[in-house]
This record gives sequence, structure tokens and C-alpha cells, in this order.
Amino acid sequence: MRFTALLHHIYNPEALREAYFGLKRKAAPGVDGETWQHYGENLEENLAELSGRLARGAYRAKPVRRVFIPKADGRQRPLGVTALEDKIVQRAAVEVLNAIYEVDFLDFSYGFRPGRSQHNALDALYTGLLTKHVNWVLDADIRGFFDTINHEWLVKFVEHRVADKRVVRLIQKWLNAGVLEDGKRTYSEEGTPQGGNVSPLLANIYLHYVFDLWAKHWRRKQAHGDMIVVRYADDFVVGFQVKADAEKFLADLRERFAKFALELHPEKTRLFEFGAFADRNRQRKGEGKPETFNFLGFTHICAKKRNGRFTVLRQTMRKRLQGKLAEIKEELRKNLHDPIPKVGNWLRSVVAGHMRYYGVPMNTPALALFRFAVGRLWHRALKRRSQTARITWDRMKRLIDRWLPAARVCHPYPLRRLGVIT
Repeated sequence: MRFTALLHHIYNPEALREAYFGLKRKAAPGVDGETWQHYGENLEENLAELSGRLARGAYRAKPVRRVFIPKADGRQRPLGVTALEDKIVQRAAVEVLNAIYEVDFLDFSYGFRPGRSQHNALDALYTGLLTKHVNWVLDADIRGFFDTINHEWLVKFVEHRVADKRVVRLIQKWLNAGVLEDGKRTYSEEGTPQGGNVSPLLANIYLHYVFDLWAKHWRRKQAHGDMIVVRYADDFVVGFQVKADAEKFLADLRERFAKFALELHPEKTRLFEFGAFADRNRQRKGEGKPETFNFLGFTHICAKKRNGRFTVLRQTMRKRLQGKLAEIKEELRKNLHDPIPKVGNWLRSVVAGHMRYYGVPMNTPALALFRFAVGRLWHRALKRRSQTARITWDRMKRLIDRWLPAARVCHPYPLRRLGVIT
């Protein structure tokens, strides 16, 4: 079924108003310098004028302002800062398109979808590794995915469900708006800027047709054993029972991606033995312990319970842990002479947020290590505030106990949680 009349749902003033209040208040302004607060001073007039331009086709997308943020490995990640009105229209469009595509998207897709989170994907992966016959894991990475999305193919995929030409032209305006960097505007026939409200949905649509539907068909028609798939945005993990299936899938996947201008990263894509029998098989061959893999901030490790049964140990990624501590250290240096209650409140929120995400079963040692490292960084910062005053470790322990939350597990075991919500 194709939808032929959708634009009136997007330029509806009520939808635009709801989209406006759904934006982040303190987000950086785009190329026009418009902020959320300033736009809201004459909100009704601005939204009425924007609705009229959308209705008569006079709306023009502004170029995206390019900024770079540091990655954990030291490289720079390019992000696009969209103009405020473009954010409003994109958010309204996403609400409409989500109602269509949430029906189509498959269950093993978790990234940037309403009602789904990283922990839903982590639960599904953990459960699949424990309840299915998985002996081999494909940890795949798409090279520069957001920068290599082919506009022509993307428009074809959208038109498969959306027959309203005005909505398709709206998406094309965002794709062709260009990027403003150092005062120079550049255009590209591929890619969608990371940071826009519509980019995650467009990425999901692209991979839904390129990967999800194909992987589902491959599993049903060609796999000889069990096979699990978990995808979060452009990161996905595939598990296999039979090694021949894994090798055939990887070869077919490279060929499939080549048709749609995508490429697997040769250094970050690995096929390795992992599962309940991996440790025994590798020891018999003299190959050492099974390899580990990273997914959504966790390192997944083959381990055993106290009763000797196989389990998957999930620990905080070393790079994520070190990167967060480096950020905290730099922020403490900048605010060296702030009052202790102010710094303590900030550190409490940082540590609590870390616990809420990484507080999974069997990860308590990594949580305790993070809390201790934050306390030690705070101690060093306080000692640098004066050349004569000294803060004893006994006093520092009291400060840590008062301000930093204790390490605790915030999530149940995936098998238990998945059994409740499924």
C-alpha cells in the first residue's frame, strides 16, 4: 500500500507546534543563528508562516552547518547542525513517516525507533547467544555509512511506500541542501548529515531494504542451522550455528552491499568462533581463549557461571571508560576552583548516568572501578587548588560517599526482562 496524501499532516500547525516543543531547548543554532528561545517569542506567527510556505511549496531547506566532535579513538566525527525551522519540519515529518514504517520495520532492528533502546538490542543479542545454537559470530561495520547513502536509491525506497510527491520532494530538499563549512557551501549526491532529526529514519529505511529484508530472506532460504541477527542503526551482529553459513553469508553480504554503494570496513569486520563450545574447541586446537567483540558500549566475552554453564559476560568497553574519564578530568581542570557542592552535584549526575547505562548484571567490578577513578580524579583536582592545603584520603572518602552514587546493577538479566515484555 502506498500513501498518496501526507503533506497536510506535516504542515498542520498543531503538528509543527508539537515538533517545536519536542526539540532540545539548548541545542546549538544552525546557519541562520536562530535559537529555540528567540523563535518562541513569536511562536504562533512563525509557525503559521512556516505552515503557509510548506503548503504552497515555497519552503526551502537551509544548508547544514558542519561541526566536528572528538571520537574515543582520537579521530573527529562530523556532525551536521540543522537550522531550527528545518528541525521543526523534519521532526513533524518523522512523526508521520514513523506511523508508516514502524509497521514495516523488522523486529531485529532497534536503532532510533520509538519504544526501543540500546538495552533492548543488548537483551536480544544476549538472549540469542544463550538460547540459540550460535557457534560463530559476524561483527560487521559499514564503512562511512551516513556519508555513503546513495540518494537515488534512498528516494526509490521511500517511494515504495510514499506516493505523495510533495513529501518526496521535501526529503530531497534536505538531502540536497548541502553542507556549510568554513563559509563554503558544498553539495553531494550521497550521504545524509549525522545530527538531523530525519537522518536516523532515512538510515533505517535504507538498511531496511538493503540489509534487513535480505537477511530475513537469506535466513529462511539458505541457512542450514540457527541464525540470529541484531541491528542497531548501522551496527549489527549476526550469529550462526554452522561455519559454512557464516562464510557464505559474509560473501553474499559484500556482494549485496556493493549493489547499493555500501562497503564493509575490512579491518572492523570479523568472523570468529564464539559461543558455548568455542572455549573447548579453541583449546583443543591450541588457539587460546575465544575472541571478544564490542557492541553498543559493551565488550561481550565467553564466560562460565558458578555451576559451569556457558554465559555471556558483558563489560564496559575499555575505550569508553577511558574516554569518559578523560572528559571528566578535563572538566575538573576547567572548574578547579568551583565550590565542592557544585562539583559534587555535577559528578553525581555523571556517575549516576554511567550506572544507569552500564549497570548490567556481572558488570559491577567495572562500575566500581569507574566510581573509584572519578573519586581519585576529584581528589587530585582538589589537591591542586592550593599549594599548602592538603586533603587527606579519609576526608576524600567521606566526600566520595556523600556525592558519588555507589556502584549498583540497574538492569535485570536479559532473559528475565525479555520474558516479561515479549
